Amino acid sequence: MRCPNKTEDEEGRLRAVAEHGLGQETTPGLDPIVGIAARMFDCPAAAVNIIGHETVFLTSAHGIDTYDPSRDVSFCAHAINGDDDVMVVEDATLDPRFHDNPLVASGWIHFYAGVPLRTADGHALGVLCVIDGKPHPQFSPQDRASLKEMAKLVLDKLELRRLQVAAASHPARFEASAATSPNAILCFDARSQITAWNDAAAAMFGRTASDALGLPVDMLVAEADKPIVHAGIARVLGGGLPRTEGTELTGTRADGGHFPIEIHWSRWLEGDAMHFGVIIRDMTVKKRDYDALYQLANYDKLTGLPNRNFLAGQVADILQSGMAMSLAVIDLVDFTDINNSLGHAAGDQVLCVVAERIRHCVPDAERVFRLSGDEFAVLLPGEQDHDRLEALAQAINRKLEQPIVVEAQEVWVSSNCGIALAPQHGRSFEELTSSAQLALFQAKGSGRGGVAHFVPALRADAMARRMHDAELHRALERGEFTLFYQPQVLLRDGNVVGAEALIRWKHPVRGVLAPAAFLPALEAGVLAAPTGKWVLDAACAQAAEWRRSHPEFRISVNLFSVQLRAGDLPEIVAETLRRHELPPEALELEITENIILDQQHSVLEQLTTLRDSGVALSFDDFGTGYGSMNLLKDYPVTHIKIDKGFTRVVQTSPKDRAIVMSLINLARQLGLRVVAEGVENAEDGMFLRALGCEKGQGYFYGKPMPPAVFAERYFSEEAQVLAG
Repeated sequence: MRCPNKTEDEEGRLRAVAEHGLGQETTPGLDPIVGIAARMFDCPAAAVNIIGHETVFLTSAHGIDTYDPSRDVSFCAHAINGDDDVMVVEDATLDPRFHDNPLVASGWIHFYAGVPLRTADGHALGVLCVIDGKPHPQFSPQDRASLKEMAKLVLDKLELRRLQVAAASHPARFEASAATSPNAILCFDARSQITAWNDAAAAMFGRTASDALGLPVDMLVAEADKPIVHAGIARVLGGGLPRTEGTELTGTRADGGHFPIEIHWSRWLEGDAMHFGVIIRDMTVKKRDYDALYQLANYDKLTGLPNRNFLAGQVADILQSGMAMSLAVIDLVDFTDINNSLGHAAGDQVLCVVAERIRHCVPDAERVFRLSGDEFAVLLPGEQDHDRLEALAQAINRKLEQPIVVEAQEVWVSSNCGIALAPQHGRSFEELTSSAQLALFQAKGSGRGGVAHFVPALRADAMARRMHDAELHRALERGEFTLFYQPQVLLRDGNVVGAEALIRWKHPVRGVLAPAAFLPALEAGVLAAPTGKWVLDAACAQAAEWRRSHPEFRISVNLFSVQLRAGDLPEIVAETLRRHELPPEALELEITENIILDQQHSVLEQLTTLRDSGVALSFDDFGTGYGSMNLLKDYPVTHIKIDKGFTRVVQTSPKDRAIVMSLINLARQLGLRVVAEGVENAEDGMFLRALGCEKGQGYFYGKPMPPAVFAERYFSEEAQVLAG
């Protein structure tokens, strides 16, 4: 776990926290903002955290009953060290800063997004954050912008608190703050005559300071509210305390106009004389604040369309009324290519045009929603004819196929559409959208412009089938595949000398998927070759980075069968090594018996070329197939990997132990090196070392992990000290 650093001007930052009166006490005025943040970003918890010297204070929280106040474990304490942008941790278990944090280990935080709350002079008081116990694979630029807008509203509330604290404890500082504050502030004496008047008050009431000074304070309010002001002053002069909450009144401008205001009282003694300070808020501005909150919570900032949160409320209302409805979900095809080739600004323009075109196709524009990045929805209340829904979906698809001109270039997009009905296909928002998404998935199988209606069989198929090829295409196009790395160590001393690169899928909905969940479908489809090429390139790029500090490091990469089918694997490998300036001995390619048996005649020549170039070749899962021994004789492998099925029982099963001993002796006689997979405890490692096995791999040495976590664990300065 990485503990957060202190800020460069920590003393000044803590002084700013104190000036705002922030600590153990909560700030109820922030609760509506925090609650909306939790709902907007679909998180069970949200908070405004104030960062103290060694502790963190919850000044407002939603969905948090207990928490660890230690600054060392705080995500927010990391967030204040960045710039004003949002710190997003999609899955804390994969982040080297937090993967072993106790808040992560307990399951309390897996997703985190927080924006620092910075004062005008740049000090971060704390963070507005949203938290979830499960990962969020995506937090869009629009989400970041929305959270930052909400942080501005929090800062406005905290500034009000700062002025109140200053008025209560530092009258001179209060008057100094009044001169530059964006809030309307005035002071008056025990005779109710105004003694200080700032520019914001002048703008609010239409009176300059020279006009206002010396006038009675009650001239600021309507005649009917003057008794309230008089009573408040009399209460304090009589020894009572000013009201702690705001007082709502009707203000009066110099021109006689009226408007709603809220005043916050403070008082202090100068000698024996009582003085008052008042912070005044235009309630029309406050209403605008909450309108802004409502806008953020319910409307997409880019397109102006109502968002997923608004749709959820609409669906819930219609379901509660007992009325029928139809939901169509529209997804753009290959939209990521536009962002990648033309940039996000061009992509944003395309999304705005798409939104307008869908609105044009739907009679009631308020029934069009933006669900996520390139996904839209249309909600149609009431019973809908099947043919009408089909015609509407087709019309939307045709409309979106028309070219869009962006920066003097024509851009083409296409779409698919899935349709579900309520209550037949869902009696909640989640069920209905899930049904529409399944129909959309079915539509994608028909190619661009496809339309599908939900039928119950789709849900059954979704539970039973393997990953659909179309979704895998999308994963490759959008860069959802990633590599984890499992260490390989020398059994004689435990030093990490290499790693096996293992593919994972960062699925946008299901989170990080292990190979068993998608590799069978991937290997059986057309994506195996391009994915295999990507794995090779990404692994070599990572190896090149690590070899700069660890020159003997070797990367091991698994091959798909199709990579040997085309006959050009040696050329691809050579070019990849050249591109990343890697020597051939830095790479080990792993092949299985099935790869060889499927295409014996075309494989031998390629493997021989690779071995002659200096690339190591490893026979994976050795000992599990009937032809393994014969293949060792005919094929130019340099290593064998003993299957974990043998390794795990090597000390408890005499037969398996005999097999492992025979394999190691055979490898030694053939001049091959041996790697044992599945080493899960120190005893197995020592036993295998005694048998003559050179390297080990398994959970005892480390599970597969993201590259950042791998580097933190094995290559950081701290790791080197521990290893030494």
